[in-house]
Order: sequence, then C-alpha cells, then structure tokens
Amino acid sequence: MGLAPVKAQVYEISLLTCDPGKELYSSFGHSAIRMRQIGSQGQDLVFNFGTFDFRTPNFYGKFATGKLDYMLSVSTYADFISEYDYFKRDVREQILDLNAEQRDFLIQHLWAQYDPARRYYRYDFFFNNCATKIRDAFEIAMGDQLVWNDSSQMGEKTFRNLIDEYVYPLPWADLGIDLALGSVIDREATARESQFLPDYMEAAFASATLVGDGPTRPLVKESRVILEYPDEEFKMDLINPYFVFWGIAILFTGITFFGHRKKQLFLGFDVALFSILGILGLVVTFLWFFTDHSATKWNWNILWVFPGHLALVWGLMKKELQPWVKKYLLFALIMADAAVVFWILGWQSFHPSLIPILLVIILRTNYLYYNIGNRSLKAG
Repeated sequence: MGLAPVKAQVYEISLLTCDPGKELYSSFGHSAIRMRQIGSQGQDLVFNFGTFDFRTPNFYGKFATGKLDYMLSVSTYADFISEYDYFKRDVREQILDLNAEQRDFLIQHLWAQYDPARRYYRYDFFFNNCATKIRDAFEIAMGDQLVWNDSSQMGEKTFRNLIDEYVYPLPWADLGIDLALGSVIDREATARESQFLPDYMEAAFASATLVGDGPTRPLVKESRVILEYPDEEFKMDLINPYFVFWGIAILFTGITFFGHRKKQLFLGFDVALFSILGILGLVVTFLWFFTDHSATKWNWNILWVFPGHLALVWGLMKKELQPWVKKYLLFALIMADAAVVFWILGWQSFHPSLIPILLVIILRTNYLYYNIGNRSLKAG
C-alpha cells in the first residue's frame, strides 16, 4: 500500500488507547495516533510507535540484551481496528482540539519521523515506548502551549506498583518481572513518568489544556468508545507461585523434620534447590551487568538467587566434604537474611510469593551448616 503525507489543512488528529490483552506482550495496553483526512475519499491513517521487525538479525539476542530497535509504522485505520476487534480488546478515541498550525507541525513531525533513516528508535519500556513517543511528539509540536494538569492525579506509586496493576492476572509473569527488574524501579514515579502506560497517558490527555492561542481550552474536545467488550472475571489458576512455593516450603520443612529424627540430610533436595537458584542467579547477573536494560540494574534478588550456589551444588555432590562448604552455607544464610532486611527496609520490593522460598533457604542453610559433616548423619 502506498502511503503519502496528507495535506495539513483538512484532517483531524486523535489519540487511540487500546486496553490490555491476555498475553504478556499486550498486558499493558497500547497507544497510537489517528490522522483522519476530512472528506469522503480522505485517508484515515494510524501512526504506531510500538512495532518491531522479527526479521532483524539476531532478533532474540538483541531483545534479551536491550539492543532491539522499535520503529514507527503507518497503517490504515481499518487494518488497525480489525486487529483489536479480532482479539476483543477495547479501543477508545480522544479527538484533539488543535488549531491549524499545531496540526501542521504535528503531521510534519510524524512524517519526518517515518522517514526510513529516522523511524527506528532504541526502545525502553519505561522511558521510550509507544506511549512516551506519542507524548513527546505532541510536546514538540505544541511546545509551551500544551500544559499537563495531572500532577494531583498520581498517588504514591512506584514504577513497580504501576506495572503490578497490569500483570496481577498473570502471576507467573508477575513473578518473572519482579525477578528480572531491579531496585531502580522501586522509586516513586512522577505523573509525567507514569505516562509510559497508555491508560495513564489517556488520563493525562483528558486533563491537559492548550494555552497561548486564544482562550485556554481542553486538549480533548470529544471522547468516544470505538470497541467495547464485556469484562472477563479474573480467576487465578490453582497452579500459581503462591500455591507452588508454599507447597515447596511444606515439603522442605517436612524433610528437615524427618531428616533430623532419622539422622539424614536428604541432600538431593538441596542439590535440586540450589541448582535452580544458581541458574536464576546467572540470569539476574546477565541482566544486571551485561545488557542495556535500564530497569534490570541494582537487582537485589541476587542476594538469594546467586550464581555461586552452583558451586555449593558441586560441593554437596562431592563424596568428601570440603571445608569451604560450611563457610559457603553460612554465607548463603547471611545473604538470604540480608534479602529479607532489604525487603523490610524498602530498598527493593520482592514478589510476595517468594516469602516461603526465602524461609526454605534460611531453614536449609542453617540446618546443613550445623549438621553437614556429622558422621552420625547420612547424606540421604
């Protein structure tokens, strides 16, 4: 399809806000700009900053390391809406009260950004995404004439609180996000920063005003619902992190109790536990130190999912107990205790389902520290 810039003097600009979908990649919703040319044969286009190309060389490697570029795409309004209709996701439209000069400047800026040499940008979930790029475009086009009035609408919410609102229906994804993202997202987000979420940007547009070109007026002159579907009742699956992890805690409490009575260590369970923790520690370390993701830095989950736990696994599997194993068990115990302290002091918020896992680590490192090497106990 050949797309050409529309004439600046006869079109209407609006913000499209799409509700979250059922998959993780769509769980935060979406935003786009609609440009409708007035007239029966006028073009009706959507500018979308939230697209990427699967054909990008080393796509998954770039995605994992935070080096994947997103791009601005342009499609017809009909094609855009048909996708959201297919997935039964609500779409709302805010028609904006721009004057001719503001519309001209905005459309020229968008077409300039669509140039092949400029359409790609380095994506950042919190600070440079499909919503913030739209906000930035409007600020460039209108400058000081655009006034945000949303400072009083924000409560005391951190970035983590904000994303939790959207991933709560996906408990395993919620856990994964909390494992991957560091303490840098546990600071309070400003009203402007909250606009990385399409719903919050929609609210910011609804309260914004235009000044300096006549009487002050609202940015949004009309709001309407384009697609609307019944809300689905949320029911958490039985196999969720809370159920599974408390089950693990009960299991380890049981084997510790029976191990103490039967004079056995049951080290096989510890080998499995610390293998998983060590592998997760490698992932956290990779995301913190070897990627460009801004939100994975200073991740204190590393206090309990630590790569060094793989060395402990090797030590526990040796026939002859090495002296360093007891020292490492004490180290691991202190690290798990430190994670609890960091959580209590608010230096980083961990996922609530992790409470039983931290208790298991504290229980088993303490038990093994005092009993491993005891000749009267069997490894089991």
